[in-house]
Amino acid sequence: MGADRKQIGPLQLVVVAFEQPQFRGEIARELDRLRERGDIRLVDALGVLKNEDGTVDRLEFSDYTPEEMVELGAVIGGLIGLGAAGEEGAEAGALAGAMLVADEFEYGVDTEGLEAILEDLPPGGAAVYLLIEHRWALSLKGAVRDAGGILVAQDFLSPEALIGVGKELMAAAGVRQP
Repeated sequence: MGADRKQIGPLQLVVVAFEQPQFRGEIARELDRLRERGDIRLVDALGVLKNEDGTVDRLEFSDYTPEEMVELGAVIGGLIGLGAAGEEGAEAGALAGAMLVADEFEYGVDTEGLEAILEDLPPGGAAVYLLIEHRWALSLKGAVRDAGGILVAQDFLSPEALIGVGKELMAAAGVRQP
């Protein structure tokens, strides 16, 4: 879509659990459609199936080559290090980020948290872990940067979270809630 591959769009970790999976390919087809349009890239996708005997089958996929994964880890690590300790921190962070990605392919949530989700699945259950890069947002990111803007917060809100925010706003405005 014309976006420089060196730029990184916003990253989102999505974990979906299935107590009784009924996979018919609809998730893969939708992800393929979004990837073909250039809306997203899958940084990492991991599907797990917990067998009746407790063993786990895994299937992993990424749109990134191993070299791109190391580069992505270096960029993320450098940004983290730069924020924490200036230019020296950026260099150390870039090296640490590249090594983390090259060695373990871990992102966002620590290993224990991801494993806890798997442990909580019943036998026969499944989970899909998706680390999605939102490529569609690159042009917006550039426009904000070019206008002198700085992102100060971002989050994805569930409908339940929106209901909670609505209740808080109503209470702050003095509106009585049923």
